Amino acid sequence: MAKGKAVFFCQSCGFESAKWMGQCPGCREWNTFVEEVVTPMSGGRKKTGIGKKEEPTLLSKVSSEDSVRMRTGIDEFDRVLGGGIVSGSMVLVGGDPGIGKSTLLLQMCLLLASENHKVLYISGEESLQQIKIRADRLGNFSGDLLMLCETDLEVIQEVIERIRPELVVIDSIQTMCKSDVSSAPGSVSQVRESTGVFMRIAKTLGVTVFIVGHVTKEGVVAGPRVLEHMVDTVLYFEGERHAAYRILRSVKNRFGSTNEIGVFEMGQTGLKEVLNPSQYLLDGRPKGASGSIVACLMEGTRPVMVEVQALVCRTNFNMARRTAAGMDYNRVNLLMAVIEKRLGMTLSNWDAYVNIAGGMKLNAPALDLAVVAAIISSYKDIPVDEKTVVFGEVGLSGEVRGVSMAAQCVQEAKKLGFSRCILPKVNLKGLDTKGIELVGIEDLQGLMRQLL
Repeated sequence: MAKGKAVFFCQSCGFESAKWMGQCPGCREWNTFVEEVVTPMSGGRKKTGIGKKEEPTLLSKVSSEDSVRMRTGIDEFDRVLGGGIVSGSMVLVGGDPGIGKSTLLLQMCLLLASENHKVLYISGEESLQQIKIRADRLGNFSGDLLMLCETDLEVIQEVIERIRPELVVIDSIQTMCKSDVSSAPGSVSQVRESTGVFMRIAKTLGVTVFIVGHVTKEGVVAGPRVLEHMVDTVLYFEGERHAAYRILRSVKNRFGSTNEIGVFEMGQTGLKEVLNPSQYLLDGRPKGASGSIVACLMEGTRPVMVEVQALVCRTNFNMARRTAAGMDYNRVNLLMAVIEKRLGMTLSNWDAYVNIAGGMKLNAPALDLAVVAAIISSYKDIPVDEKTVVFGEVGLSGEVRGVSMAAQCVQEAKKLGFSRCILPKVNLKGLDTKGIELVGIEDLQGLMRQLL
């Protein structure tokens, strides 16, 4: 048997090196190399093709009419996937521990099994009794769901090839192991090889594979970055584990829109869909309070309205504090510098706290104008009309730039009963003004005239 040798792998991108290095040449990350023992394959190099040998096909001869999506029975999940599950695709679901990844996928499996689909749920972390307890908590479902508790890839591959299910769920990819790879389960080599095996199964047999991925302390899927490049769709479950809501976000999707979101509420019987997330996120908004502004921005193809809160108070220290929750901290500092320079407000002796109510994490440029309006409102201690919506991008010169899909944001504001919308002037062209007052502004001075 061939003797193994020690090599070093980057945990971020999978770069291989014969010696340890402080910085990875591939992804430029620091201190990501780990040592693993690799055993060379005996008998030469094995073929790794994913299908039978065929001749190239002309694109004009390929038909796309046969691609029928399978509905999961959860509308918010189908929205994030792009309309349903594509046969033979591979989906990676990541998120913090306890966020609800296994609960969502088990709900999906139970619903599909009740529709007479053959579904196989493979768990490497829980026993059959534990999964049964969770399934009973989720409710009564008709149909039979196939269960398997196994971590050996050879056994799993033999079972899938024998029973030929329509959909397979792997919970989780970090527990899977291949016997000819000497490193421990969860290592870079094991995760990469396991993902490669399931990818070949999905593309060869036409089986849809969902894999659950653990995340690191930085919030990214553990293992090599190449894992996200291999799969067709990458979904992240966001939200505080102690909060009632969960947000499923698509960051990569070869069959639909990226950055699409689905909103769920965690209850005693599992995850429930939130069909109107804007109304859900605005519930409990204070009335007549300064520093509270409603903003509207696009998340994928859906307009979402959130409350932007700002609290500006005089500091007791030599250096003013800046805190941002739900948006980029550096962006808040930049916008406050623009306010000081272009509006003449001295904020260097004032603490500033900016928060996106509801726990949403947003980085869209359309949020800039609402953040500026909230800071000015709190600084001047002047409440803004609660029926006003603000959105737009702010430049370093104090100009207000246009944003994409402004018409959808205006329609969402009208649907929720808002009477006035402050937006970039360049977005006014072609908008329907019926039922709402549209105020177009070109710079921050125009915003000041509307707020004061």
